[in-house]
Amino acid sequence: MTSGQGIKLFTTEKHKNMDFRQQILQGIPATLPAKYSYDKQIAHAPIRANVLNDEEKKLSVRNALRYFPAEWHTELAIEFFEELNSYGRIYMYRFMPKYEMYARSISDYPFQSKQAGCIMLMIQNNLDPKVAQFPHELITYGGNGSVFQNWAQYLLTMQYLATMTDYQTLNIYSGHPQGLFPSNPSAPRVVVSNGMMIPNYSGKLDLEKFTALGVTQYGQMTAGSFMYIGPQGIVHGTTITLMNAFRKKLADHETPEGKVFLTAGLGGMSGAQPKAGNISKCITVCAEVNPTAAVKRYEQGWVDELIEGLPALVERVRKAQRDKETVSLAYIGNIVNVWEKFDEEGVFVTIGSDQTSLHNPFSGGYYPVSLSFEEANSMMAENPASFKKEVESSLVRQVACINRHVAKGTYFFDYGNAFMLEAGRAGAAIFDEGGEKFRYGSYVEDILGPKCFDFGFGPFRWVCSSGRKEDLVTTDRLAMEVMEDIRVTAPKEIQQQLDDNIIWIKNAMSNDLVVGSEARILYADAEGRAKIALRFNEAVTAGLLHGPVILGRDHHDVSGTDSPYRETSNIYDGSSFTADMAIHNVIGDSFRGATWVSIHNGGGVGWGEVINGGFGLVLDGSEAAAQKARGMLFYDVNNGIARRSWARNDEAVFAIKREMERTPSLRVTLPNRVDDKIIDGLI
Repeated sequence: MTSGQGIKLFTTEKHKNMDFRQQILQGIPATLPAKYSYDKQIAHAPIRANVLNDEEKKLSVRNALRYFPAEWHTELAIEFFEELNSYGRIYMYRFMPKYEMYARSISDYPFQSKQAGCIMLMIQNNLDPKVAQFPHELITYGGNGSVFQNWAQYLLTMQYLATMTDYQTLNIYSGHPQGLFPSNPSAPRVVVSNGMMIPNYSGKLDLEKFTALGVTQYGQMTAGSFMYIGPQGIVHGTTITLMNAFRKKLADHETPEGKVFLTAGLGGMSGAQPKAGNISKCITVCAEVNPTAAVKRYEQGWVDELIEGLPALVERVRKAQRDKETVSLAYIGNIVNVWEKFDEEGVFVTIGSDQTSLHNPFSGGYYPVSLSFEEANSMMAENPASFKKEVESSLVRQVACINRHVAKGTYFFDYGNAFMLEAGRAGAAIFDEGGEKFRYGSYVEDILGPKCFDFGFGPFRWVCSSGRKEDLVTTDRLAMEVMEDIRVTAPKEIQQQLDDNIIWIKNAMSNDLVVGSEARILYADAEGRAKIALRFNEAVTAGLLHGPVILGRDHHDVSGTDSPYRETSNIYDGSSFTADMAIHNVIGDSFRGATWVSIHNGGGVGWGEVINGGFGLVLDGSEAAAQKARGMLFYDVNNGIARRSWARNDEAVFAIKREMERTPSLRVTLPNRVDDKIIDGLI
């Protein structure tokens, strides 16, 4: 009998005597818990705008009460109505579990399916207060990237996972656990969808309305798919991006030392920027309007120094430039003020970007320069129309100053946070002379698309389910050995990618990147991912690792995401606004062995702007796991390369031809080139 079987459920009266496993198995408690006492010591989500009319508010409360027995409805109806009016959402705070939230060792969970146990571990990691941006609101990162809509959904999902077998699949609709359905061991244990709206109901106002009604949620990317590993995930992508940005900007004999990288945002994802700057050996200046977020990143070691006051910032940056320091500086204040002050004082910015949550510009993702942090939080809840105008005015002002810096030689790129998209909508001078295209490229257009994604390199990641650091050290070593072996015979086209990632994995432990679960990320192609996975699986079989390894990736990858302003921004055949790739990716992964799959509306650039999908794959040391890794990881990458090659991307054509030579059973339709003179002569 496995660890989850045979444990009886206990009432809430005995809650304090229940161990962790029993609380998981309980699901919705048998008796009503005590009312929640609002914890002001922890960061909370901004109050959302009150967008529902009276009848819709009634419907929202009615929807929430579905989870609970009728005898609780009178009391909970009043409480949930208060939550809705006070916070703009019904979070069901009363039902937040009392146990500590973090990724435990797989052996600590009750389960009948080891795969389901691994998923439970990943869910708790996403909600760990050290990892999550607003853990009490079940938001992992990005201001509104939710794991669940409310705590009832969490409790039921964990109960389902604890009791399900390998012959069942759990369906989750935007956080709501629809139920367990008969299945088979080769099928996914969980299928997740988030925010999958009818297309005509996918505007920003729709997001606010239907989320407030409790019928959908914004899963971001790895938040709603249970695959977030803290800022480490984006540290690596930011490091690769930043190193290549400096390569684009600097002469061959120059290094990033003493050069300024100016950006904004120290929230869950963007907190990675200072660490990436240190790894790239530059001066990072990152503005953050929320003092709590800035202090949190400083205390976690993700930023070297905190600075308040623009004169002090200018003086510190000039010293760092003179001494050619590698240092990361968090300025507590608004980024617009920094751009303007550096312009006035003649502080040269070599690389500029922005990582505020502009996918969510009017609900806490971006704070206008005209308001204090506290004033902005009040206005966005009490007067959203006025707040929207302040945001737009601030974006216009920020872009105007960025343009002045670029005229002096700054290289500015959009970091996939919808900065240029929202600036353009605000009326900023962000377009080129033709007035149709943005004057600055996105980082995917300029860097990650042609240098990584088209070649099949993307953010492969893994988590050691044992929770042991020594297991992570072992997996780092195994991954490095695989990459070094591949490097020996690799074509020159991908040697730089391999070199960058070999250096990364060698230094990963010393860079102290782990927050939450014992996890690692590495950019690798299909060959690298499969070979690393097989080595991990063999290590589990041999007992070199003390538990299964959970594989995944960011949705921000070769195949996972269709996003015309980010992941597919270097697709120029007109198909960047289609979502066939992401849909096929999730469907294809599901029947090739993924342990769980997810598909989301929304992501880094916002609701209605992107469709993205992810997966998780548990390596338990079995031959079945090895077969799944071979087939699923191959498809997960090459589906995207095939699409990118059809778009006539030279690097992708090279990559898919190389793959077809290695894999005779792969046959992909290749594009025929057309002479420009033939086309130009038509009009």
